[in-house]
Amino acid sequence: MRIIMHIDVNNAFLSWSAIDLLNNGSKYDIRGSYAVIAGDPKARKGIVLAKSTPCKKLGIKTAMTLSEAKKLCPSLRVYPPNYSFYSKMSRKLFELLSKYTPDIEVASIDECYLDYTPVKNLYGNEVEFAKKIQQEIYSSLGFTVNIGIANNKLCAKMASDFTKPNKIHTLYEYEIETKMWPLEIGELFGIGKKTSEQLIKLNIRTIKDLANADVYLLSKYFKNQAINMITLARGIDDSKVNSEYIAPKGISHEITLINDVSNKEQLYPYLMELSEKVAIRLRKQKKYAKVICVIIKDNYFKRKTHQKKLKNATNITSEIYDYTKEILKEMEIETVRLIGVRLDNLVTNNDYQVSLFDSFSKKTTDEKFDNVIDKLKDKYGNKIITKASLKDVNNIKKDIG
Repeated sequence: MRIIMHIDVNNAFLSWSAIDLLNNGSKYDIRGSYAVIAGDPKARKGIVLAKSTPCKKLGIKTAMTLSEAKKLCPSLRVYPPNYSFYSKMSRKLFELLSKYTPDIEVASIDECYLDYTPVKNLYGNEVEFAKKIQQEIYSSLGFTVNIGIANNKLCAKMASDFTKPNKIHTLYEYEIETKMWPLEIGELFGIGKKTSEQLIKLNIRTIKDLANADVYLLSKYFKNQAINMITLARGIDDSKVNSEYIAPKGISHEITLINDVSNKEQLYPYLMELSEKVAIRLRKQKKYAKVICVIIKDNYFKRKTHQKKLKNATNITSEIYDYTKEILKEMEIETVRLIGVRLDNLVTNNDYQVSLFDSFSKKTTDEKFDNVIDKLKDKYGNKIITKASLKDVNNIKKDIG
């Protein structure tokens, strides 16, 4: 039977900012004060991204506006996010874990899955190993993590969220009915806010209710998703830990939207713009990407990523754009306030191969065309040539603004 761990950094942005401040001479730890991490209010980013435990006790919540937060705490200290430092700390965390096993799947900047099954005979009991990892992360990196232990990824993720901070929880198959089923339906990983609201209207209020629901009844409302939802509620998940840990040396770009968007097609022009930006940087490095990832953040600041591994690496803008659309179609979204594209697993020209079934001449022509466009933009500016799809971005901004 598999043993999977989910490692999740406690209050990542605030913890990492606290470490950054302490490293730069701060005399006190903001984790114990009335402090939040928030963006610039003038740029539609004056939203609480992370808050300290004292702030949480006052009722300050993530995604709350700064003005609302300051009403609850007039003495509130506000610190801007430091994404470059966050990336550095994230990389250190995953590098530390990779010393013990290569079977690590990065889920986001502050969480990952670890398949402990192949190394249990080497390191022993999984709970004792989790304690060792917790202690090592805190002593060497300075922050705490929650660790969920289960027989699959879904239950490991659920377990890591039970109580925080600095906790270790198990959710083995025999514990699902007692530990997971009593939880409210909205706490089930993979069930969004709108879906949980619909389920509550059907008098499905707990995870147990969903696990025992009539699949035919659910199918009337959720169609093909009904079986998947019941499967999740029963704690069944056979997905593998994608153990190709890729060091964060990729190329990415993100856009914060003027207003939240829930229509996927309205996001296509943004994907085109993002694909062009990352592709230009990729070509300047004379590299090709073998992994393409789409990043979205909803209005509750929940971050989701979904990626696709390519058979053949690419640096062609149109190909990257087409892949991002495919990836977005596979993602469940409600409201999107930020969207991004990331290119990973970068290879040089020597490693670049074209399938015999692909048109080599077409790929070469497309690449040459993109290189010509890059040179024209370098010489005359970005606005000299605009792809047709990009022209729609401003129109969409007006439509949703």
